[in-house]
Amino acid sequence: MEEFTNNQRRLVTLNVTFNASGAARAARKGDVVMIVDLIDMSTTAEAALDAGALDVFGASPDHVNVPVVINPEKIGYFAGKKALKYDTEIIIVTEPRQATEEERRKNIQLALTGVKRSGAQVDNILANIGCEVTTLAEFKDKIVLLITECGGVAFDTAYNHGAPRVITGTVARTMDKKGIKPAKDSAKRAIKLAKKYNTGITLVAASSNSYEDVLAAEHIAKLIIEAGFLQV
Repeated sequence: MEEFTNNQRRLVTLNVTFNASGAARAARKGDVVMIVDLIDMSTTAEAALDAGALDVFGASPDHVNVPVVINPEKIGYFAGKKALKYDTEIIIVTEPRQATEEERRKNIQLALTGVKRSGAQVDNILANIGCEVTTLAEFKDKIVLLITECGGVAFDTAYNHGAPRVITGTVARTMDKKGIKPAKDSAKRAIKLAKKYNTGITLVAASSNSYEDVLAAEHIAKLIIEAGFLQV
């Protein structure tokens, strides 16, 4: 469907795709890209936003081999610059879950190099444990950088292939939201940004091997339709 806004033609589109390769295609198309990694990256992100985080970024860990362009150092740099803009610090959330902070640091050196180059400070390096992550640190007014092998890689890919905005979405409950509210809030977030940037929306199930990611992305897409995004 086509919509005419401010004398400019906008193609109103909504797609669901999979994996980093799908994120790359969506970004090159110019869509707002929503990453859905239910266990746990995008659920952790939702919890952080509920707890007052100013923004969330996703990046790939070191030594990830994917057939698309990723650049975690670049994302670390821009996350750091945003933290400096708001005179705040970065909270990093990463893997493995059952590890010391020093062990987690070893796998995220590229992103950390970008943060250091920006001049920003890291407040904490936490485990990617989903909604309960907000019990581990104070997230209010912080920038959150999620460095994970599925959702982080997909976010990194979309960001570095030129998406006008990359965001996260979930259907899982958080400490503050229950029932359908996390999914509805995710849908509203995507619609708001698509209208702002005059683009379509692509939801990316971070792993096609994760049926929960696929079902969650499809469910959020249905809510976007029900909200009237495709109507002209």
